[in-house]
Amino acid sequence: MTVSPTLWKGVYPAATTQFAEDLSIDLGETQRVQSALVEDGVDGLILLGTCGENNSLEPDEKRTVLRAGVEAVGGRVPLVAGVSELTTARAIQYAKDAEAIGVDALMLLPAMVYVPTAAELQAHFRAVAEATSLPIMLYNNPPAYRVSIDFETLEGLADVPNIVAVKESAPDPRRFTDVINRFGTRYEVMAGLDDIALEGLLLGASGWVSGLTSAFPVESVRLVAAVNEGKWEEARAIYRWFMPLLHLDAEHDLVQSIKLAEQIMGRGSERVRMPRLPLTGQRRKDVIAWVEQAAATQPSKQMAKAA
Repeated sequence: MTVSPTLWKGVYPAATTQFAEDLSIDLGETQRVQSALVEDGVDGLILLGTCGENNSLEPDEKRTVLRAGVEAVGGRVPLVAGVSELTTARAIQYAKDAEAIGVDALMLLPAMVYVPTAAELQAHFRAVAEATSLPIMLYNNPPAYRVSIDFETLEGLADVPNIVAVKESAPDPRRFTDVINRFGTRYEVMAGLDDIALEGLLLGASGWVSGLTSAFPVESVRLVAAVNEGKWEEARAIYRWFMPLLHLDAEHDLVQSIKLAEQIMGRGSERVRMPRLPLTGQRRKDVIAWVEQAAATQPSKQMAKAA
């Protein structure tokens, strides 16, 4: 299994899927969003994660989005396809199709809706992994999926060679240290919740799967670079500037908020598919105010003025 040297390293925005006015997929705009992120220096892309509205797309649409991503940016950065299906059989078929389309890796979620036992969760992950040669990152997000990928599950999957990483979105930074202490280098660990991203990176996460990077990629890339360079004051300054927006990633309406932020920053449209609806009322006003404040005080603009 050949793995890109930048796989699971650096900043991986969960790219959004763009829709036309009739809410059909706008492939051109989706590719534009993807290409712009790569041009701004991100290290990889997550296609069809939560922000890509995976579960709002029909099966054929998912494959179409993956093909468009490979066409637009394949070979420039690693492309990781989210695997978020109702059943194990569907997840297996999707994983096989994603590999045939040409993505570089998979981000594997528990089966949707059903809350599995630990044995069922492990069996699901193992079955999908055995159906593909692609490297796999498991996605641990107990608040969203009502199941935790516990240490016993990770122990039980340690013999599966292509399960190589964990996206850690539990809202407790102690989990990073506990996973690394328990498993050493067996699994790469990526920070998966925006508002504990810096904590995760400082505690040993190899990279960051991010939502708000889609609106502010330059600062996101610089935040990780500052950590890697040991420039802690700079990293803290960027993180503190970013935090009002990073909190949005932990809310139930994260997709609408992130897409609205993209629209304000001229990087995409806020259109979402039902059951999601665009933000309205005070929530919309608040998010707009936070994004506009962040845009007015962007560290990248301050650095450009200083130069």
